[in-house]
Amino acid sequence: MANSLLLGSHRLVPLPCGALHWPAQELLAVADLHLEKASAFAAAGWMLPPYDSRDTLARLERAIRRTGARRVVALGDSFHDPDGPGRLPAEDMQALRRMMDAVEWTWIAGNHDGIAPARIGGTVAGALVVGGIAFRHVTDPAAEGPEISGHFHPKVRLGGGRGPARRCFALAGRKLVLPAYGSLAGGLDIGSADFLAAFGAWPTGLLPTARGIACIAPRSAAA
Repeated sequence: MANSLLLGSHRLVPLPCGALHWPAQELLAVADLHLEKASAFAAAGWMLPPYDSRDTLARLERAIRRTGARRVVALGDSFHDPDGPGRLPAEDMQALRRMMDAVEWTWIAGNHDGIAPARIGGTVAGALVVGGIAFRHVTDPAAEGPEISGHFHPKVRLGGGRGPARRCFALAGRKLVLPAYGSLAGGLDIGSADFLAAFGAWPTGLLPTARGIACIAPRSAAA
């Protein structure tokens, strides 16, 4: 199995951690970090372990270091809500700023956080085009060119639908959806009708493994 895919004419590498590496652009893309989700739930009375941001940022820092990326694009919903940057613990903020000082950083505005990440620094944009590939938070159904987005938190269930669920990349034509990177972000099965409605086709689940990328058809497509 290959460990990369072609989107348009560009070779991209989905990583087991859920990030997408574009070696030719020295770029690393991640989606839906949902930093400070636990603290948002705690404020509503749902007590969760308050370490989700720390774990998410540590995995992201390792991915940057391993790939040697010089540019990071965060595809929206980087914080769970607009007040998330203000709740990020000092130690975690230091880790985030350390990464942002080392690379060029772009925040794509999401439906959860809007432009809130601008309070930290970096560049905030509604969308970004690099090498002919559009980076967005939510797919644009009218877009015909290659596109990378987030928002849907794709996942697959292994073992013919009876096994464990795993976050995955989802590919529908020239549209690639990244898995949620956040530790507490959850996921939506690629067999959900929401994917068919948004992309006009059932996506294929791409599950990076040590041996390469496993391609998994959604169960609904075979029904």
